[in-house]
Amino acid sequence: MSLTFHWFLPTNGDSRHVVGGGHGTPATASGRDRPPTVAYLSQIARAAEDLGFVGALTPTGAWCEDAWLTTAMVAQQSERLKFLVAFRPGFVSPTLAAQMASTFQRQTGGRLLLNAVTGGESHEQRAYGDFLDKDARYRRTGEFLQIVRELWEGKTVDLAGEHLQVEDARLARVPDPVPEIYFGGSSPAAGEVAARYVDVYLTWGEPPAQVAEKIAWIRGLAAKQGRTLRFGIRLHVITRDTSEQAWAEAHRLLDGFDPETVKSVQAGLARSESEGQQRMLALHGGALPQALDSARAGGTPTGLEIHPNLWAGIGLVRGGAGTALVGSHEEVAERIAEYHRLGIDEFVLSGYPHLEEAYWFGEGVLPRLAAQGLWQHPFAKPAAPAAQVPFAS
Repeated sequence: MSLTFHWFLPTNGDSRHVVGGGHGTPATASGRDRPPTVAYLSQIARAAEDLGFVGALTPTGAWCEDAWLTTAMVAQQSERLKFLVAFRPGFVSPTLAAQMASTFQRQTGGRLLLNAVTGGESHEQRAYGDFLDKDARYRRTGEFLQIVRELWEGKTVDLAGEHLQVEDARLARVPDPVPEIYFGGSSPAAGEVAARYVDVYLTWGEPPAQVAEKIAWIRGLAAKQGRTLRFGIRLHVITRDTSEQAWAEAHRLLDGFDPETVKSVQAGLARSESEGQQRMLALHGGALPQALDSARAGGTPTGLEIHPNLWAGIGLVRGGAGTALVGSHEEVAERIAEYHRLGIDEFVLSGYPHLEEAYWFGEGVLPRLAAQGLWQHPFAKPAAPAAQVPFAS
């Protein structure tokens, strides 16, 4: 089975520096370097599909452009790339969401994937009119996905749930194909939703031992429901021809962090209700002052390499996914193979800037994985048979 790779559409802006934001924190000023116009995002989308990425994740939240609208426009400028659209159950009715997904599939030739994001920050949810606490939001997500899935099966749905109620709900046209649902979460409530309703469970880029524990946990919960899931991981990448070049780039990014911005972002993320976000923060722990001092003194990014080639520096200014694979193309391919041995089959990747880093990874790492039999280009056309030239008589 070939590994599946997805890229990222930076609808919060792009830059040669890290663009922060997410989990209740605003996008940093670097996001204005390359505004998230449809033209620029379409460049990234076309590059990603040419290089062999299957899809592209588009985030959700107050810190970025709307994912549904943006991908609907970018889809018209690309041909094969799928869009992993992040959305928040509870901000739109399940019947309308099911209908939107069905329309998206027909208008794009089946290029929609859905990433259900329950929402880990109550203060951000309240800005959208959602006043449930976190556990209640997960229970609502379960009801939401139950309704949506039954509608996609062509059923007429009546449900009077704890948080959602529909009566005589049905779709005039069901989606074909039915979009796969991606989902992540580290709390017990999140695990129950994943086990019952999702196709792919996503984890952020924790060290392999922690990822293995998560996979075992979700597999066990899913088995109790008589289900099996696929597993994916969300990471940034910095890959170069040599390890030294890659770490020099990580050093450059770190050296560009404004200390006051780092302190402000870390203070905001420390208040996060998301268990996954707290796990991300714990990865760099108290290494922040030493790392910044080392970078400014011309040293290495001390204290932030938490596993060989796994760097926690991105999480100093960015909420959510805060780790990157850093190294030579061979080293990054080795780490991907290591995660795959644990059970990870899908990789949702990104890098700064997203256009250039897509090429670094696509031209540097993917051919090495192909040579190992771990990946094949999903859009590659079979080679035409050689023409037969008759011998001259």
